[in-house]
Amino acid sequence: MQLRIDAVTKQYATVTAVNQVSFQIQSGEIFALLGPNGAGKSSIIRMLVGMTKPDAGSISVCYQDQTFHHVPRRLLGYLPEDRGLYGDKSVEKNLLFLAQLHGLGKTEALSRMDHWLEVFELTERRHDDLKQLSKGNQQKVQLIAAVLHKPALVILDEPFSGLDPINQEKVVDFLKQLKQNGMTVILSAHQMAMVEKLADRMVLMAKGEVVLAGTLAEIRQQAQPEVQIQLSSKVPLPADWLRSLEAVTAVEMHQPEQALLTLQRDAEVGPVLQQLLGRIEPEQIAMQKPDLHQLYLNAMSRHQGQTPQEAAA
Repeated sequence: MQLRIDAVTKQYATVTAVNQVSFQIQSGEIFALLGPNGAGKSSIIRMLVGMTKPDAGSISVCYQDQTFHHVPRRLLGYLPEDRGLYGDKSVEKNLLFLAQLHGLGKTEALSRMDHWLEVFELTERRHDDLKQLSKGNQQKVQLIAAVLHKPALVILDEPFSGLDPINQEKVVDFLKQLKQNGMTVILSAHQMAMVEKLADRMVLMAKGEVVLAGTLAEIRQQAQPEVQIQLSSKVPLPADWLRSLEAVTAVEMHQPEQALLTLQRDAEVGPVLQQLLGRIEPEQIAMQKPDLHQLYLNAMSRHQGQTPQEAAA
């Protein structure tokens, strides 16, 4: 399937939550919607699942030689940000009820349920009421509910919420398995390290607009902050001399023997390295590549006219 968002706008009273947003999602990929609170991610998700409609622009889905101007419910699995299972019903009854709503027979639903309960180590809790489970285990039940009917498209709003690091890794493996099974996954999440592991492509939004879009490599190319050089030596480094270098805009001394140099955006690295090697005998010298979290903060700071530190606050 292919999903296309074309010049979509959504307004609430005087607030433009989504402003002329366009992107495409290809079949079988994991696609991430990123951005701070109020960026427009939830508004896009609500339009995709049919809770609201665009005020302008269009949403189209191509699936098995058919084109739809909405996401058909039979193709959709959805994990909402506000969870909605029944706390006074057992795990099995919750999952069976939702599976049957999607047209699954009881025998098939139980078979698929067995698989996912084993994957998430919940088999022994299947007859417990949902309210007896921890928040993290309830989250895993919600994830199972979203995929039990094998949808073509799965939309997951904050799938890592309430999970400890071990279970976050389980969800990473779960999402990779969905991809292997041919499902298309859209996820909205704040855990940049998890997104960096998973997403084939992503859009970064702010104030209802797309700021950056593409693969991680493409986004790094678009949003590459100033070049940084990690420097270490066996003896204390000459901090004042490092700060005096023309191409250097900032020096962070992590230890007397360790420094992080930030260069001007248009600086040539070769001459700087020659200067360093002419004065210092480094134990290690390396270019530092920013992770998705740092790219996100830099993009947000530029869009909002803040420093990266202010954007992170």
